[in-house]
Order: sequence, then C-alpha cells, then structure tokens
Amino acid sequence: MPRVLLIEDDRAVRDGVALALRRQGHEVAAAETGEDGLNRLRSFRPDVVVLDLMLPGMTGLDVCRRMRELDQTLPIIMATARGDDEDIVVGLEAGADDYVVKPVPARVLQARIRAVLRRAAGVPADGGIPKIDTYGDLAVDRAGLSVTRQGEPVALAPSELRLLLTLSASPGQVFSRQQLLEAVWQHSYHGDARLVDACVKRLRAKLGEPPRESRHIHTVRGFGYRFASR
Repeated sequence: MPRVLLIEDDRAVRDGVALALRRQGHEVAAAETGEDGLNRLRSFRPDVVVLDLMLPGMTGLDVCRRMRELDQTLPIIMATARGDDEDIVVGLEAGADDYVVKPVPARVLQARIRAVLRRAAGVPADGGIPKIDTYGDLAVDRAGLSVTRQGEPVALAPSELRLLLTLSASPGQVFSRQQLLEAVWQHSYHGDARLVDACVKRLRAKLGEPPRESRHIHTVRGFGYRFASR
C-alpha cells in the first residue's frame, strides 16, 4: 500500500488519522512540525503527503512550497481546519494537489489519497494517444507525459499535467469546472471549483502566460475553460 507522510501538530488528530490510515493498509510516518516533516520526506520517501495548513513555526504553506521546490510530482493533500475560501485557495496556489476540511472522515481522506495517486501514476486523461502535439512554442508529449516550452522542459505537478492533457486533447471545446473536476481530480464535491481555478492559475504561470493574456488556456466567463491551439 502507498506510504503516507502525515504532518499534523495536534497529537489527537495526528494519532487518529495515522491509526485510520494504518488500518487501511498504509505505511504511515507522522510528524508534528513542518521541519520534522521535511526531514521525514528525505528519509521516508512517501508516495503522498497529508499536510496540515496551520502548523506552528514553519507553516503548512511554507512546507508545501519547499516540497514543491524539491519535487514537483509528489502528491500533496492540504488539510485545513476551516473551509474558508481564502485559506483553501492560498494552499492550492502554493502547490497542493487537493484539500480536505477537518475533521475529515477516514473514507473521504482515503478517497482523496486514491485519486491523487491515480493522477500521479501518470494515466493520461485522454487515453494515452501516442503522439506529440505542438501548439506554437508548446509541445505536449502524450506518450512520454512531458511538456516543453521553447524546447525547455516544463515541470508540472500531476494535477497540472492532467489538466493540460485534458484541455489540449480537444482544442476549442469549452469544459465546465464540473467536467474538469471529474476528469482531472476524479471527484466533484460541492465547492471544489476552486481546485480548477487554482490549478489553471499555476499552470498558466508555469507556461509563462500572463493570467489576462493567456495564449492557450482561455477563460470562458460563466462557463469554464477552453484550450486554443494557436
């Protein structure tokens, strides 16, 4: 079973979540601070990280950013004690792939873990068409699951890559946020449209596109997003 690194400062929550994950067959390493979590990252080599947003000292946001500097592909699920949009969006923009609001039922956390691991496994959203598509200075290798811009590799997190694969597979088609949630995140819980918006923002930045002047990922106001091939 996948190895889970749990970073949570509340001992009761940490012990409860760790126990639930172990009962589901996961190998779990638990850390109570961001610094300890980063140290465990190097020694434990997890398949997925469950990271509390509100940590003492080094915050969850700082930890998430540092992890993204070290590894773009490691799935990170941010846990927040509040469902405030601002907290969640900031966490997603820091590089988290998904989020849960505490207290989170074990079955929900397990479903989110399975979903991010499926994305990290590199299963293409479009069925794995064995070809490289070129859109101006952007090249998308659907077989090799890689992206280059002006010949230089673009490091994308699993959700960002799957989002790009989904949109670019059907240039000109408008995808609603609901459709993208189901295709990319493989769930569609109420309120999760912010997952899509935050991921689009990160993806545009990595592709070197200004938010208001994106060449490829266009916002269709009131509907969602579409990919332009030119």
